[in-house]
Amino acid sequence: MNIVIRPDGSLRCVYDEALDLTLLGKLEIRRASHVEPDEAGLWWADLFPVSGPKLGPFVHRSEALAAECDWLEQNWLQPAAVSCTVTDEVRQLVRQR
Repeated sequence: MNIVIRPDGSLRCVYDEALDLTLLGKLEIRRASHVEPDEAGLWWADLFPVSGPKLGPFVHRSEALAAECDWLEQNWLQPAAVSCTVTDEVRQLVRQR
């Protein structure tokens, strides 16, 4: 299970029961996709809730779930780039420690 700690201190992960996430604080769990069959019985992973693509079709639901998880880990879970400017004041504080 991969957990990304964001600059604001919040965590982001693809939910898994491998860890008891309630130990980390209050949870906010949201769906990242909808894995559903179509009229032909083929499976699709629609990642619209996270502004992602619709993946599929897949013969088996497990294939759609695996594709969903792969896409989330490669595209949604990645930490956002963080940029900052180190000021002279910050440099001085670091030197003092």
